[in-house]
Amino acid sequence: MGKFRDMQSAFVDRFVEAGGIRTRYIEQGRGAPVILIHGGGAGADAFGNWFDCIPRLADRFRVIAVDMVGFGKTAKPDPATFAYTQAARVSHLASFMEALGLERASLVGNSMGGMTAIGVAVTRPELVDRLILMGSAGLSRQTRPELKPVQNYDGTREGMVAIVRVLAHESFKPDPDLIDYRVAVATDPETRKGYGATMGWVKSRGGLFYEDDFIARIKAPTLVVGGKRDLVVPMELQFKYLSLIENSWGYFLPRCGHWAMLEHPEDFSAATARFLSR
Repeated sequence: MGKFRDMQSAFVDRFVEAGGIRTRYIEQGRGAPVILIHGGGAGADAFGNWFDCIPRLADRFRVIAVDMVGFGKTAKPDPATFAYTQAARVSHLASFMEALGLERASLVGNSMGGMTAIGVAVTRPELVDRLILMGSAGLSRQTRPELKPVQNYDGTREGMVAIVRVLAHESFKPDPDLIDYRVAVATDPETRKGYGATMGWVKSRGGLFYEDDFIARIKAPTLVVGGKRDLVVPMELQFKYLSLIENSWGYFLPRCGHWAMLEHPEDFSAATARFLSR
């Protein structure tokens, strides 16, 4: 039995109503609260994206990994009556924090999760202590051709392997159980509806981005983490975050793509813990 499958029994699903949305999260550890927010790829959720980082951070922090609206085991409202916009994800995350009674927390977001964390940091700054943006969306004004396997996931295992090839460095060898897990999550009928609506909104917008002056309003101390070989958020965009956010630092990993938390969990977790403990 592989490490991924072993870890599945280490966490217990918890649920809370957040802005009227039944929201799943997993939690471990004690201390200052840190919320981990997964990205927007097919099959993404709190466990599959963060399983290897949660125990590494939980010896120093209260670690909370959440499923965004439309993902994982969080509710998937009917797309006919619910708009899967970025504003909806930001509102949901803020409501989640309030539902847990968190006055402040640090936010760690990957990709779409990073963009969601940015939205809360700007519109609800009183809720955010520190911010870590890892391969964060928010600056790309185009739908990059590399993302076609992600946006057009066909529901097959081969399609999921293609997604991993896009999102991770070529040296990354995923646990087969992780691939199977993501396929199972992604092919849930309700999840497919929510994911289709989410990707439809992204395509209609032409990318996931905020205006530069919006990002520049971030006041929380911010660590920008990136893989040097990230095809989704290339280095020039990661450096732009550093130029826009005055109170920011950078940490960039070699032989790493878009998934630092999965490709290099020990390195990423150590950098995260150092920054949050400053």
